[in-house]
Amino acid sequence: MIEIPSDLNPDLVPLAFLLGTWEGAGVSDFPGAEKCNFGQSVTFSHDGRDFLEYTSHSWVLDNEGNKVRPLESESGYWRIDKDRKVEVVMVRDQGIVEIWYGELADQKPQIDLATDAVARTAASGPYSGGKRLYGYVKSDLMWVGEKATPEVPLRPYMSAHLKKVVTPEEVADMARNLGDLPDDGIAFFR
Repeated sequence: MIEIPSDLNPDLVPLAFLLGTWEGAGVSDFPGAEKCNFGQSVTFSHDGRDFLEYTSHSWVLDNEGNKVRPLESESGYWRIDKDRKVEVVMVRDQGIVEIWYGELADQKPQIDLATDAVARTAASGPYSGGKRLYGYVKSDLMWVGEKATPEVPLRPYMSAHLKKVVTPEEVADMARNLGDLPDDGIAFFR
């Protein structure tokens, strides 16, 4: 279920499905890099202004699903205009800054993005641009990323399936909002 916080900037209502912390796993595979399974934690938050704050941390997983080491981190800001056009400014730990443009699909919670500008530090690896698709599917957040370098044309390199994290405070709120339940707990199902 998508909830719209009362203090969310009205311009951001179309992006409300992104809000919260999401965790899950995915696959990373790109020529010249280690192919691996990874875990990921993504947070979209707001402070009442006209943007969502975004952070993502991922880590390599071993065959048993244990964290091995950090994979990559990124953070940024997401905005949307009245025509459903989305813009994102993102900074990655590899020394890359990106500006992404795209749009929110009509009648569904799906965002297509493509890089418009890329700046790299001298220490970063080769990278010339990318595309991403984010979608809210059956209460989960799924995404796939494509990447290009001067040597490798645009191709998929990462994808993940993330589930929303429910905090203890949210569980307590849900319990308070259940109302009066029968004492035996079984009568509810009769």
